[in-house]
Amino acid sequence: MTDSPATDPIAAFRELLNQVPTGLWIGGASVDASDGSTFSVDDPATGTSLVHVADATPDDANTALESALAVADEWAATAPRKRSEILRATYDLVQDHADDMATIMTLEMGKALPDSKSEITYGGEFLRWFAEEAVRVSGRFTPSPGGTGRIMVTHAPVGVALAITPWNFPLAMGTRKIGPALAAGCTMIVKPAQETPLTMLYLAKLLGEAGLPGGVLSILPTSKAADVTEPLIADPRVRKISFTGSTPVGRRLLGQAAENVQRTSMELGGNAPFLVFDDADLDKAVEGAFAAKTRNGGEACTAANRFLVQEGIAEQFTAALTAKMEAMVLGPGYHPKTTLGPMVNTKQQTSIAKAVAAAVADGARVRLGADPENLPSSVTPDTSTDDAGCYYPATVLDQVPADADIVRNEIFGPVAVISTFTTEDEAIEAANSTEYGLAAYLYTQDLDRALRVADKIESGMVGINRGVISDVAAPFGGVKQSGIGREGGSEGIYEYLTTKYIALT
Repeated sequence: MTDSPATDPIAAFRELLNQVPTGLWIGGASVDASDGSTFSVDDPATGTSLVHVADATPDDANTALESALAVADEWAATAPRKRSEILRATYDLVQDHADDMATIMTLEMGKALPDSKSEITYGGEFLRWFAEEAVRVSGRFTPSPGGTGRIMVTHAPVGVALAITPWNFPLAMGTRKIGPALAAGCTMIVKPAQETPLTMLYLAKLLGEAGLPGGVLSILPTSKAADVTEPLIADPRVRKISFTGSTPVGRRLLGQAAENVQRTSMELGGNAPFLVFDDADLDKAVEGAFAAKTRNGGEACTAANRFLVQEGIAEQFTAALTAKMEAMVLGPGYHPKTTLGPMVNTKQQTSIAKAVAAAVADGARVRLGADPENLPSSVTPDTSTDDAGCYYPATVLDQVPADADIVRNEIFGPVAVISTFTTEDEAIEAANSTEYGLAAYLYTQDLDRALRVADKIESGMVGINRGVISDVAAPFGGVKQSGIGREGGSEGIYEYLTTKYIALT
């Protein structure tokens, strides 16, 4: 690896190290774990340790809960405008520290630096959006239709909330939960992913600088997730669970939350279809497909997982998408030439490799990609290293059997899987042939077809002639096995509010 600052991540990180809390964040301060234990946060590009952070225990979880309960009433009673101002001030601080946060994120998660910078922008917007929503919670006051009195409807904070966030969007998946919770007047405990705790700890520090009272927000990084979260979910004083992650884990959490009838929001797995009809604008469809597949290195629940292309345009589409993906530059996310960073860890790298190998064994054709049995373990755009990174190259498969595992399951990597269809009904049937229903995409220049197909697709979100659909002002969430509840939009804050009816004479 060269000696330039752009390709020396450890040196860049050391400059930030004194600014990043590496303890648990409880009571508005960085503290050691109760037993003094730590775990390593590693660089996926090299396999080397970046730093050790405190490893939370069940005792620490209880301390965080007691801290949240101690200030819950005071925070709920805090004027909405004050809560709004704290969130807005935090948004400003995130923008001021955007470059540092993007560097931290790329180092711990692996994504290319432009993707990290985009996430800082996107994630920060949840703070600004919910700063505005904090003062716009509505109720109603109406006469009873029967003339027996009046109806008053108000809203109150649901109580202490537990948020469990994933590694693929370390900032945005946190702010999408923290923003509405704090805006609604809830206190919150966040358990970030083991792979990516640093971004969230840095955000907690900025929230403190913006004036958030101690105890309102706690951050519990841990290598023993179940040991920390299960006692919290089992405690009836925790009234809300918000989780983003896999469907199997979500099912278990729903079962646990049922014991105390806790409010839940579950943003779970996806298997997004991307439909391209013969009348689509080919250039725009390819651009949209590339964005939908490669954003965040493909490690996104909204990523296009299955490309369903009408036969008349299939070869042109496949050739053009293959050319764009072939031009991606694989390397450490912090290298200035990189457009495709490593996967987050070897487990994810191996999972993708097995899925591709199985698809090829089932008859899929490789249009682009490396041998799944011989993946690069170290690479930079300029030179190689002896370090063991978690790389997976951009890959395109076509002629993929409809029943292949790679079609049925979420890939979570830079692998485009292309199949063909003949009729509109066939495309809709294929799109819906999954237990998931988070996001879907379709490209056509026929408005009637666009709306007709969008109406029939079983998905919580549909993009028409758009490859990126996430928007802080829109409700994010799925149907079927992709989850329950909505995050973002005007709907997001109500996930953290209870509704009360007051009958008046």
